[in-house]
Amino acid sequence: MARGKLRIYLGAAPGVGKTYAMLSEAHRRVERGTDCVVAFVEHHGRPRTEVMLHGLEVVRRKELEYRGAAFTEMDVDAVLRRAPAVALVDELAHTNVPGSRNAKRWQDVEELLEGGVDVISTVNIQHLESLGDVVESITGVRQRETVPDEVVRRADQIELVDMSPQALRRRMAHGNIYKADKVDAALSNYFRPGNLTALRELALLWVADRVDEYLQQYRGEHNIRSTWQARERIVVGLTGGPEGRTLIRRASRMAAKGSGSEILAVYIARSDGLTAASPKELAVQRTLVEDLGGTFHHVIGDDIPAALLDFARGINATQIVLGSSRRKTWQYVFGPGVGATVARDSGPDLDVHIVTHSEVAKGRGLPVARGARLGRSRLIWGWLAGVVGPALLTLLLTHIDADLGLANDMLLFLTLTVAAALLGGMLPALASAAFGSLLLNYFFAPPLHQWTISDAKNIVAICVFVSVAVSVASVVDLAARRTHQAARLRAESEILSHLAGSVLRGENSLAALLETMRETFAMEAVALLERENDTAPWTCAGSVGTGAHVGRPEDADVDVPVGDHMALALSGRVLPAEDRRVLGAFAAQAAVVLDRQRLQSEADRARTLAEGNRIRTALLAAVSHDLRTPLAGIKASVSSLRSEDVEWSDEDQAELLEGIEAGADRLDHLVGNLLDMSRLQTGTVAPLIREVDLDEVVPMALGGVPDGSVDLDVPEDLPMVAVDKGLLERAVANVVENAVKYAPEDAPVLVSASALGDQVQVRVVDRGPGVPDDAKERIFEPFQRYGDAPRGSGVGLGLAVARGFVESMGGTLNAEDTPGGGLTMVLTLQVADGRPPVVPDLSAQMTS
Repeated sequence: MARGKLRIYLGAAPGVGKTYAMLSEAHRRVERGTDCVVAFVEHHGRPRTEVMLHGLEVVRRKELEYRGAAFTEMDVDAVLRRAPAVALVDELAHTNVPGSRNAKRWQDVEELLEGGVDVISTVNIQHLESLGDVVESITGVRQRETVPDEVVRRADQIELVDMSPQALRRRMAHGNIYKADKVDAALSNYFRPGNLTALRELALLWVADRVDEYLQQYRGEHNIRSTWQARERIVVGLTGGPEGRTLIRRASRMAAKGSGSEILAVYIARSDGLTAASPKELAVQRTLVEDLGGTFHHVIGDDIPAALLDFARGINATQIVLGSSRRKTWQYVFGPGVGATVARDSGPDLDVHIVTHSEVAKGRGLPVARGARLGRSRLIWGWLAGVVGPALLTLLLTHIDADLGLANDMLLFLTLTVAAALLGGMLPALASAAFGSLLLNYFFAPPLHQWTISDAKNIVAICVFVSVAVSVASVVDLAARRTHQAARLRAESEILSHLAGSVLRGENSLAALLETMRETFAMEAVALLERENDTAPWTCAGSVGTGAHVGRPEDADVDVPVGDHMALALSGRVLPAEDRRVLGAFAAQAAVVLDRQRLQSEADRARTLAEGNRIRTALLAAVSHDLRTPLAGIKASVSSLRSEDVEWSDEDQAELLEGIEAGADRLDHLVGNLLDMSRLQTGTVAPLIREVDLDEVVPMALGGVPDGSVDLDVPEDLPMVAVDKGLLERAVANVVENAVKYAPEDAPVLVSASALGDQVQVRVVDRGPGVPDDAKERIFEPFQRYGDAPRGSGVGLGLAVARGFVESMGGTLNAEDTPGGGLTMVLTLQVADGRPPVVPDLSAQMTS
């Protein structure tokens, strides 16, 4: 039996119309005579979706009982017995009730596909397993119900059901998605415009990647090798020169012309370590390309054109952007250059763009080298000019009739010796002088073709030739050495200057500095080791790179001591002596950065102590006024009752006792908050986390508010939360009392709870004056009272204590605007692991 085909309607958020689109497709197929049934579709009370179910055959669901409640799930066996051509299965990521045939609905779908049944299903982008962390960072909600990406990727067809955030929010406001009592909470929480826009972008990009995979598969199956310009990947080759910014901006303009284009800037560094590129300029270019939405890559390679092409082909690039050569005309004698080589070897699949810039033909600058090391190609050319050149010149002069004379012959040979010195340094020049003098003696000094010289003048001439050749070679080689040393020192000074400036400005962390060191010297790993004394073991203060990190400096390929009890260890290769000078500066800077980090930690601790002192000062001020007010009332009432001059009636006595009780309660509340704040500041709050039902805690937290001032909506079927019951009760009580204080008398505060993924939210909604955005965080600071709160109404600790308790239990407490005016406090708690959540109405609809 052939496997069935899977078609998936993918949406960015609940309510975009996936189920409606699936049912519309089912009606079209039924009209064409296709045998189509509804295996499982949930309309969630949406009238238009419910109407679309009319006229379609529905397979009876399977009833299951779990924890005393009845549930229905898709009956896989019934669908297989019915054997339709197409089955509609909604909510692919749904988790089945324990006791079901499979744990997840997508596993049920796999059985239907194996049974030869075509399946049409739906899923939201937030339920893809690989995007769980991304969605949580955007929405603050962790999706418990997920489906593996591979299941969705294997679908034969994926259709994106798209809708703008504004249109979706209008649908929500009109009541087409959730019930009226859920609309305000949804619009102000999950369905915020920013959330919906980000989820929509995720869905579009994921579908685009899926289309790209299908395109690559199609090209492979049909053996298509030419590039199809479906998605541009533009590689920018950087040299570290000032023209890099021009190239990056030009590539960005090219990418802007095509949807979905990517920019990848790459700098190729030679494996011998230091280069002539300015680290400061590279840092600027890295920032520029990242600001333009691209990525920066650092690649090691001795053959720059080959390394650049390998990188471009490795990431399936379609275009390469290079700058016109900065070399002067005469420098092309050493080779065609990177741009010409890349264009020649790129093949038909890579377009190479050569971009002009202001630095064209101004000179490449001298490369940094160690000593007189000129590179392999220059040494080869030097030896060719010094050895092969004189032989070819002798062949040429002996086969022409012109008699130039010995002096002119010597000048021609001397020219080759100078060329050998310029290209290859001292050794090729000396070889050229020796070889040339022998050729001059044998072929041009009488008697010819003998190793003797008859004329004494010719002996002097040849000796002068050798002396001049050696002198010129020495001078040229010395100049080359000095030039290379100057270029190297210039590069070193730029690196050290940039490092010193970045450290003084506090821009570099220790990890960033070690990574810069690793890239600069082309090492595999770099670690900063330290120990307390000469006999203590070494510990790692920071490390970067791959490979085994050494436990002792002497085990590394390169070790540089930093003071008495600190050392820098580098693994990968042995560095020459001239590199250790710069490496020592790096090591000293690393020690400075480490000291700064530790000083920053001490400063943070000092800041904490200063904050504690500030709170103690504020506490004294609060005690001097806010605590004395209820004490004064209690004292006055007690003195009145003890007075023998006045006889109080029963009503008067009851009133005075009620005042005493109210003052004692207020005093108890204030002292409790002060003690709680003290515990939070000293870090002595140790929550006892247990599984708790919210409907047992929240009602108890409302004991301190007047009757009728709070409307409570906490469903009994909410999942249990992992909290400290006492701390949660105190936190909710503080938040509710604060809301009641500012809420109008005719608008009771709403306390509601709902489940969202693996979290439960308690929302305290008031219709008071609200709080501006710039003050929403300030109201959670100790001893802060917003607006015109009267003195004596509290010391401003309620919300600070509530947030501290909630965060100590792993939750969050934030303030949001109430739609229509007011303030909403959102208290988010984690679902207990020991009990799987029973999905309530709102979260159930979130999966559709």
